[in-house]
Amino acid sequence: MTSTRDRQRAAARARLEREMAERAGKARKRRQTQAIVGAAAVLVLVVAGTVWLVTALGDDEETPTGGTAAGFAQCAYTEVPKQGRPPQIKDVGMPPAQQPNKGTQTMTIDTNLGPITAKIDRANVPCTAGSFTHLASKGFFDNTKCHRLVTQGIQVLQCGDPSATGTGWRKTDGTGGPSYNLPEENLPTNKRPPYPEGVIAMANSGQPGSTGSQFFIVYGDSNLDPNYTVLGTITGGMDVVKQVATAGDDGAFAKQAGGGHPKKEITMTKVTMSPAQG
Repeated sequence: MTSTRDRQRAAARARLEREMAERAGKARKRRQTQAIVGAAAVLVLVVAGTVWLVTALGDDEETPTGGTAAGFAQCAYTEVPKQGRPPQIKDVGMPPAQQPNKGTQTMTIDTNLGPITAKIDRANVPCTAGSFTHLASKGFFDNTKCHRLVTQGIQVLQCGDPSATGTGWRKTDGTGGPSYNLPEENLPTNKRPPYPEGVIAMANSGQPGSTGSQFFIVYGDSNLDPNYTVLGTITGGMDVVKQVATAGDDGAFAKQAGGGHPKKEITMTKVTMSPAQG
């Protein structure tokens, strides 16, 4: 039979074990809490680091590494495939893709009959003006003939084929151009007539994006479809153009596009483009 003293000792031992267990439990909880807090702190740092990284990357993405600079237009000059290029294509490289979109330029066409000048506003035709400036700087138009004159229906003198050179005419005259094309700009869709006297505009094949180097000077109001880039306005030398028109054409293109070679030959000895002003 257990004595009173033994029961007291057992009870005291039991209380001590409970206290130790409670202390152990509290210590364990404390360690768990510290571990959770520590893990949470690490998570906060990781999240913060991730947020910083994403933000930093986002900032990098939002900061343009290329893009178009202020005051410039992005131009889509498209190279003519090298395979199958006809010999009438003259390769003088391509203009820079970014072209100024403000200021005016003076085009000067020196001819065997006298100079012709035109004003070009880059705000209207940054890419076409850039192309023309590039070609002129390479001597692309030098010593080439204006190969087509139309006197009926429309009144235009067409030039800009680099292969229209030398003595006489060839069947291929009117098929030459640079080694690239560009989209049309500044189309006169809301103007009547679309191409009044004094306009200089770019020729194309009739397909969108087929503008090259050929251009035409309008010497009488012409109701062409508004599919051709209006490059600028003639400021001098219209008397030269009308002198050629008065002499008439040979009808070589009458069954196709109309008109023919000018009977009074006009050759562009030099084409220059002034730096943009304004």
